[in-house]
Amino acid sequence: MLRCCLLSLTLFCVSAWAEDKVIRVPVRPEFMVPVFWMSRDNAGATVLLVPGGAGGFGAMVDGKPGSANFLVRSRDYFTAQGFNVAILGRPSDTQDMDYAYRTSDEHVADLAKIVAAIKQWSDKPVWMVGTSRGTVSTVAAAVAFGNEELAGIVLSSSIVNMKKPGALPAQKLDAIRIPALVLHHEQDACIQCAPRDVLRVMSGLGNATVKKMVMVNGGSGPTGDPCGALHWHGYIGMEQEAVALIADWIRKPSP
Repeated sequence: MLRCCLLSLTLFCVSAWAEDKVIRVPVRPEFMVPVFWMSRDNAGATVLLVPGGAGGFGAMVDGKPGSANFLVRSRDYFTAQGFNVAILGRPSDTQDMDYAYRTSDEHVADLAKIVAAIKQWSDKPVWMVGTSRGTVSTVAAAVAFGNEELAGIVLSSSIVNMKKPGALPAQKLDAIRIPALVLHHEQDACIQCAPRDVLRVMSGLGNATVKKMVMVNGGSGPTGDPCGALHWHGYIGMEQEAVALIADWIRKPSP
């Protein structure tokens, strides 16, 4: 019996810690947040990818996240750049990580527990990379964490419409004292992410140890909702280029 139990435990551990697996992180009594974990040998850092929209990485298809979100569909580009990848899922007690939810104390506390868990899986520095509504979560976390928990943040397709709760210029950006990269597409037509207003984010990041804004103009074949994943808002047709830009800056942050 003992031998069977040990064998079962061994198989569980192999399954739980093998590459490219969903790991459910306990965050509150009876509630968990799934994280899609992609560990890579000799990784230089870990990127915690925070999707936008309602949150999560979509239904699993053949063992892989099915979301079309820019960060989710670009996950292999991040690993190819030499990073471990953790993709944030939705908590088991919510179906919509809306704007207000992403700045809530509950959400920020969940993110702190997830970052702590990731640091148990790998001792590499953790960078939080958010896109669209995911930038609201990323800034809320960076403000709350101070300069200890994260190595830096990347904000892509930032929410800048002040009518939305948690819009980045309305948050305490001056409390962020870690490196910050602001990436945006010049043709982003999402009403929540007008390129002309992105400078307000940069102005607010006055205490970031290093900050840089990059406006890109590339890609091809935008379709659907201008705020959707397959439009300029989601860096359609230039995913690999966008990830390479992010990766280069993470490796060597500079103004």
